[in-house]
Amino acid sequence: MKLLNDYLQKQQELFEYFGYVENWKAIPVDNATMYVWQLITEEDGSGEVRFANSVEQLLDEAAGDYYSNEIYTQRHLAKWVYRGADYTLIVVDTHTDGNKFLQIFDNSKETTNG
Repeated sequence: MKLLNDYLQKQQELFEYFGYVENWKAIPVDNATMYVWQLITEEDGSGEVRFANSVEQLLDEAAGDYYSNEIYTQRHLAKWVYRGADYTLIVVDTHTDGNKFLQIFDNSKETTNG
C-alpha cells in the first residue's frame, strides 16, 4: 500500500532528523511548532516543557495561561530531548489519559527568559 509506505518513510525521515530511535514503545508525534516554549530541566534530564500562544502568557506564572508537560524519562530511550538545527523533539508525558507524545517545537520560538 503506497500510502502506508509513504507514511512510514516520512516518519523515518522525521526520526532521522532528530536522531530519535524508537525503542520499546511507539509514541505518537505532536506538532507544537505554533507555540512559544521554554525547557526547564534538572541535571538528570528530568523536568518540563512549558508552552503558550505568546511570550507574555508563557512567562506569567501567576496567571497560569500556559501549558506544561513533564519530560517523559522513559528508560529505554538514549535521551529525552533531541535538538535539531531548526526544531526540537521532546518526549513528554501529559499526565492526561496516559498520553505520551514526541512533541516537536520550533527553535526560533524558544525562550530562556524567566
